[in-house]
Amino acid sequence: MKFTEFGFSDQLLEGIEAINYETATPVQEQVIPRIINGKDLIVSAQTGTGKTASYLLPILQRILTEEPSDHVKALVIVPTRELAIQISQNLEGFSYFTSVSSIAVYGGGDGNTYANERQALSHGADIVICTPGRMISHLNMGYAKIKHLKYLVLDEADRMLDMGFHEDIMKIISFLPKQRQNLLLSATMPPKIRELAKKILYEPDEIFISISKPPARIVQQVFVVYQTQKIALVQHLLKMHNFPSVLIFCSRKENVKQLARELKRAKFSAEEIHSDLEQNDREQVLSRFRSRQLSILVATDILARGIDIDNISLVINYDVPHDGEDYVHRVGRTARAETDGIAYTFVGETEQRKFGAIERLLGEPVPRGIVPEELGATPTFNPGAAKRSVGRKNNSDKKRRSKGRKPKGSSTNSAPSKQPQE
Repeated sequence: MKFTEFGFSDQLLEGIEAINYETATPVQEQVIPRIINGKDLIVSAQTGTGKTASYLLPILQRILTEEPSDHVKALVIVPTRELAIQISQNLEGFSYFTSVSSIAVYGGGDGNTYANERQALSHGADIVICTPGRMISHLNMGYAKIKHLKYLVLDEADRMLDMGFHEDIMKIISFLPKQRQNLLLSATMPPKIRELAKKILYEPDEIFISISKPPARIVQQVFVVYQTQKIALVQHLLKMHNFPSVLIFCSRKENVKQLARELKRAKFSAEEIHSDLEQNDREQVLSRFRSRQLSILVATDILARGIDIDNISLVINYDVPHDGEDYVHRVGRTARAETDGIAYTFVGETEQRKFGAIERLLGEPVPRGIVPEELGATPTFNPGAAKRSVGRKNNSDKKRRSKGRKPKGSSTNSAPSKQPQE
């Protein structure tokens, strides 16, 4: 379906054409008409399916057909400032030829940033994209003109609940008028999302664009290793191929910091992004990664939700994702925009059971990669026994060390001795 078939205004179509949007994705085909018709919606779709445009475009269209006012008309709540910035940038492109105003509201800025947000909220920016904590700060001050708000969007709702934002979301909703259109978008649909939907949506339509398996054009491989071998394996794989754009996921920011430090020490073009960085530093890192000035980005999974970048040639799951849905979400960051991609997953000795569950959800095993012999002996993949045998693995490691066969790269503070040092 072409975007010209949705009945959008000429100004909106001009913006759509300017950013080279022509054909709607499946989620856009289903979501856009329902939003235009005023329906509440639950949308379950992975990142990369076009769901941001699926709600921004129809909301823009409806605002363009309404009488102008000095009140906020639409509120989009997201889990991270990176995602708020990304959506705001998309919105600026779509609305460039229209009179619709918008602002991204998120923490971490200086006094001038807060003052600009206050002015926009008190004068009624048409669309506000916000993170929960920052928005509550403004609402508590009483100047935000949201009494006539018509559209509420919860994007990445599953991630917001994972981050503990349930109470903040309900607090924000308590300030809003009861009569409004509600849209809930989520990559996954666990029971807690269902409970949230019951509280805030009215007779919603449900749209599921579920990607149960990664796209076929993604080359996947799994490397079964000891945790202490992971850094050396990352360096080996990066040296074997000249990947122009690499995104590495870690589950903990401590792992992000350690891996980024060792990659820099080995002279790779790498930077890190996690919650300890200042906002301006994060934005600069993301900007350099998008523009290919930076080749390798090491990020925590939560923050990576805000990284909407095409043409990533390699994704590495340094830590095993939480579940199958997260696995598909992570590896789906490559092979975007009809390109091919590669996804590597490292399975440590204590992560085998978790990855076994992921393979059961996918319905087939992920092909195994070959760990270089110079990295030393590796564990046997036995997910059923992984949890029970941790103690025995530790004992076997002791025997291996006593025989001089300790796996290389076992230091947690430095790269293996065979890797270049700074």
